Amino acid sequence: MKLKLKVVPKASRNAVVGWLGDELKVMVTAAPEKGKANQAVIAVLAKTLGLAKQHIVISSGHSSARKTVDISGIADEDALRQRLP
Repeated sequence: MKLKLKVVPKASRNAVVGWLGDELKVMVTAAPEKGKANQAVIAVLAKTLGLAKQHIVISSGHSSARKTVDISGIADEDALRQRLP
């Protein structure tokens, strides 16, 4: 399952904030350097969704605030949305 994200690096806290249209807003405290923010995004999503980190892979937007992630381990979009704010 693919999920579009709007990532805010160097934020005051790590959190999944909510939906902005068809994108999920994710805030991370890590700076966008050497993949630190990307790893933080994966960790925050994994914790929020109750999944292991290996079930979440950034498929596009590695150096952009707008990312697409592939999520495995969740049956369908309804199950995904129930776990998100």
